[in-house]
Formats: sequence, C-alpha cells, structure tokens
Amino acid sequence: MKVKSRTNRMVVMLFASCMLVSQSLWAQSSADESPHFAKMAGDLVVARPIGIVMTVAGAAAFVVSLPFTLLAGSTGEAAETLMIGPARTTFVRCLGCTNTGYTNKDIDHNRARKAEKEVAES
Repeated sequence: MKVKSRTNRMVVMLFASCMLVSQSLWAQSSADESPHFAKMAGDLVVARPIGIVMTVAGAAAFVVSLPFTLLAGSTGEAAETLMIGPARTTFVRCLGCTNTGYTNKDIDHNRARKAEKEVAES
C-alpha cells in the first residue's frame, strides 16, 4: 500500500514539474534574440545546409510545377511557398535566431559608435 502511495506521489510530482518546465520554455521567446554559442554553431552546421538543400529542392519543384501553376493562376503562391520561404529562412535570419528577418543589430551598433565618436570629438 505504501509503495503505491509513493508511486502516485512521484507521478504527480513528475507531471507538475513537466508542466512548469514547459511554461518556462514558452516564456523565453522574445523579439530581440541573443542566441547562445551552441545555437549559433548548430544553426551553422545543421540548419543552414538543410535550408540550402530545401531552397534548391523547392526551386526544382517550382520549375516542375510551373506549367500547372500557370494554368491555375497560382504561380506567385507556389513561388512563395517553394522557393522564397525556404530562401528567406536560410539567408535572411541571424545566426542562431528563430525569427526570420533582419534584426538591424549591426546598424544600431554602428550608429551608436558613430554618435559616441562625434560626442568625443566635440
């Protein structure tokens, strides 16, 4: 009887801890990402090559499906889904980030440095 009670407690504690961990993982998403070295390395070694392969395969699939999409009038949608989406995910994303698009971190950093230099010269 005691063994069953302990087992039930352990299962409840495990379930509760899993629920808490999953909530904290969801809460980590933010607009300004600063990825860790491991994420950057994994992105460079694994995700980017897969993205390049998907872009090339999508371009090939787009060319094969082009006669059908021209007849259906959905060429733009096919191009967006098969070529542009994978290319944007592969090439227009900071290394290790999950959100696609430019972050302008370098531009902002250079502007701040330039402003500091102008203040120092004045």
